[in-house]
Amino acid sequence: MSGVWVFRSGVFHLVENPGEHQGSNPRRKVLVHLSSNEVITSYSVLERKLSSLGWERYYDDPDLLQFHKRSTIDLISLPKDFNKFKSMHMFDIVVKNRNQFEVRDM
Repeated sequence: MSGVWVFRSGVFHLVENPGEHQGSNPRRKVLVHLSSNEVITSYSVLERKLSSLGWERYYDDPDLLQFHKRSTIDLISLPKDFNKFKSMHMFDIVVKNRNQFEVRDM
């Protein structure tokens, strides 16, 4: 069972799809390249930024967009469809590129 617990009218309710809950204000997360203060709006923009940091495309899995950095064992795996690019993918990029990216609420 997943969802978000919401306290309303003195009672806790489990909301299965919190984005559909009336009165909620879901915040969308965005990935920001810090040195340019640019919001990453597509994979082509992201690939340019990652490439400048030494990341190379890795073509092992046709269902994923992957990047590898030769100097590390790190692998960034992203869904092919940018619309499925979620905050967990953003945080993975932030962790593997300290001081280069940041996740912000939109």
